[in-house]
Amino acid sequence: MQLPQDPRAPGLARQTLRSVLRTHAMSALVDTAELLAGELLANAYLHSDGPYTLRLRAMGSTRLRVSVWDSNPHIPPPFGADPRAEAPPSGAERGRGLFLVRAYAANWGGYPLGGTGLYGEAGGGKLLWVEVRA
Repeated sequence: MQLPQDPRAPGLARQTLRSVLRTHAMSALVDTAELLAGELLANAYLHSDGPYTLRLRAMGSTRLRVSVWDSNPHIPPPFGADPRAEAPPSGAERGRGLFLVRAYAANWGGYPLGGTGLYGEAGGGKLLWVEVRA
């Protein structure tokens, strides 16, 4: 699903994710997948200046990979090279979302893309992904 640089886009993507998972009898994954996708989508909206993409890939009936591509090539902590990156202090107003993703995801990763995006998008950027398990 390609999304525009619009503040409503992450919400529409989460609604679509819920519908797709329920349609494919994967309702057990909805809550966690929606939480994790929401954080990845918010990160893409806030830290890139163009469209971004959500992709869902079923890996059996109890596993799902959620991927978000955006045009910013910077891999944020904790997805970057140092997996031991420190979470922001408890009083911080920003920066905790991706640490939540790491805590709830069964697996996660991220990598920069050169030239064009993984799904044919222009501009390289990065891909962040998480796996959700029932």
